[in-house]
Amino acid sequence: MPEHIAIIMDGNGRWAAERGLTRSEGHKKGVETVRETVRAAIDLGLPFLTLFSFSSENWSRPQSEIRDLMTLLRRFIRSDLADLHKHGVRIRIIGARTGIEGDIIRLIEDAVALTSNNDGLQLTVAFNYGSRDEIARAARRMAELVQDGTLKPKDITPERLSTFLDTSELPDPDLLIRTSGEVRLSNFLLWQCAYTEFVFPDIYWPDFTRQTLEESILTFRNRDRRFGGLRARSTA
Repeated sequence: MPEHIAIIMDGNGRWAAERGLTRSEGHKKGVETVRETVRAAIDLGLPFLTLFSFSSENWSRPQSEIRDLMTLLRRFIRSDLADLHKHGVRIRIIGARTGIEGDIIRLIEDAVALTSNNDGLQLTVAFNYGSRDEIARAARRMAELVQDGTLKPKDITPERLSTFLDTSELPDPDLLIRTSGEVRLSNFLLWQCAYTEFVFPDIYWPDFTRQTLEESILTFRNRDRRFGGLRARSTA
């Protein structure tokens, strides 16, 4: 089993368009798929799951669609938080906090605080997240420490920089899954995915099932992970 799976949940709008539905209906079905996927991850004993829910570039979408997405986020937290907490899920939210409405920030903070001591599935949601922005924010904080004398330039290493990223408490993903058939990272976990295995199911996110997850894990298990070396090595 991979320790950490990251998923780019892509294709809600195209799934809806092919069925003559609105993009909002596609996003609603996508939320149902999130619920099913989290349940499957719990059942499979997956330690870490990270979902790319809303990128920093998504603000360029029509305002009506953004309102629908924010409404779905509010409903998901309010309706699902208690059940996730009951199952021992710990929730983390990564991404910038700027530009987010105050009530959503409070919901996020409440969800993180309520589940902070849980030791089951570690569910990370990338919201208002962009990897280049994350790396720039990390570099800025390190530059500030250099400026005030707390950090020496010679001590800046890849390992040290990783501690300033939003994902500092998480292992790097072993497996990244992107639905919809698109084959790109779209500014998601660029630093963390240096040696991640990629799987690209040719289905839209609303059609993603537990079987798709298990098939992706099987594909991962059949990969020869060499991490730049000549022989496969264990990540344990």
